[in-house]
Amino acid sequence: MNILFAAAEVHPFIKTGGLADVIGALPQALKKSGADVRVILPKYKSIPDEYKEAMEPVITTDVPLGWRRPYCGIEMLVHDGIPVYFVDNEYYFGRDGVYGYMDDGERFAFFNRAVLEVLPQIEFKPDVLHSHDWHAGMIPLLLEAHYAHDPFYSEIRTVFTIHNLLYQGVFPHELFSDLLELDDRYFTVDGAEYYSNVNFLKAGVVFADHVTTVSPTYAQEVQTSYYGYGLDGLLSSLGERFSGIVNGIDTKSYNPAADNKIAVKYRTSLSKKIENKIELQKELGLPVRPDAPLMVMVTRLVDSKGLDLVCRVLDELLYYDDIQFAVLGTGDPAYEHWFREAANRYPLKMSAQITFNDGLSRRFYAGSDLFLMPSRFEPCGISQLLALRYGSVPLVRETGGLNDTVQAYNEFSGEGNGFSFTSFNAHDMMNTIRRAEALYRQPEHWKKIVKNAMSGDYSWNVSAEEYMDIYRRITLESVK
Repeated sequence: MNILFAAAEVHPFIKTGGLADVIGALPQALKKSGADVRVILPKYKSIPDEYKEAMEPVITTDVPLGWRRPYCGIEMLVHDGIPVYFVDNEYYFGRDGVYGYMDDGERFAFFNRAVLEVLPQIEFKPDVLHSHDWHAGMIPLLLEAHYAHDPFYSEIRTVFTIHNLLYQGVFPHELFSDLLELDDRYFTVDGAEYYSNVNFLKAGVVFADHVTTVSPTYAQEVQTSYYGYGLDGLLSSLGERFSGIVNGIDTKSYNPAADNKIAVKYRTSLSKKIENKIELQKELGLPVRPDAPLMVMVTRLVDSKGLDLVCRVLDELLYYDDIQFAVLGTGDPAYEHWFREAANRYPLKMSAQITFNDGLSRRFYAGSDLFLMPSRFEPCGISQLLALRYGSVPLVRETGGLNDTVQAYNEFSGEGNGFSFTSFNAHDMMNTIRRAEALYRQPEHWKKIVKNAMSGDYSWNVSAEEYMDIYRRITLESVK
């Protein structure tokens, strides 16, 4: 089976969030099933030179974009056995960063059309074209409208994955005809129209053969008005055409037994994990106290991550409780300032690292006892899986993928790999933290929780087989 992934970001070439991690790791797992998996993304200015220098030119062409015919170059490299194509156009992608430009609608309209236009020229015919998030959401619609009559394209099936429904790619109606050359047959309430605008993500949902999102719980949540952001009715109507498949992580890269970026490598040894904790405390300028639970967050500092709950009770927690707390991340300047000030108030108990550093994030996972993730919503979440892999016990709110991957510890049965609370409430969170603190000081329980956390399978293997089942089903349906 030939599979082509189309996405706006791919680790290790360009990354702003979890989407890049998925596109970087899932093809590797699918490859183990015997599939020929390839990836296509824009060639951004920000891609490191080491990768640009390894790219080889494949073709040059132009892409129909209304009355325009902008240049399109395709370059390619093979990374860890996966062929990766880069769509080159300096006008659209030769800029700093990835998103946030006034012409993002035009930029990604070009990318969507380019993906389809170049397929015959790069001599790769996918059985399944799997597009991800709004940046590639127009591909299923463009395939139907402009290419399905061509025998080369007629048997290509499409899958569309929603990684975060909050971001939908909504642009003015003019883009529909002027750039995408689509007529108003497709601009309806049952098509790509969204309150008189064009919605890229909605187009992907409506016109793909199958739609997935990144956890079973999130798939249920987005069918409600609270989480659905205006598309709950559409998503509820999909029935069996909509699936939730939990993400995995790259267990080869994120492996405490082989990670060169942590202080002491370990498999399941709590004593070696404590050595990592001591080194992390030193690095952060905190008192070296193996006996005090060290709780951390590695997160974007934005509202959706539940930071309002943390800000509400952190002073009370640090003043009264014998606990240390550290945060790593950047984001909203108001949150950045708040955490810096809190660290100034409690220099012996708290560290605020307002930056992002991959090596330091790994040392946070390896050196911490508790990993706090009280998200308002979380489609899947990668951080809690990394924490589990490194034996940092996650404490989460029961939403999205957090609910699917973290099971609250039961001290009577010994089952569970973390702690959780249901309501988006600061004191519910703090009560759960205090329960975790109490069990931390009971070694017979804490060793069991950490063992449960580290013994789970967080790889892509199971999820990849679920995707393969979908691919097989939709391609067989096309044959029938």
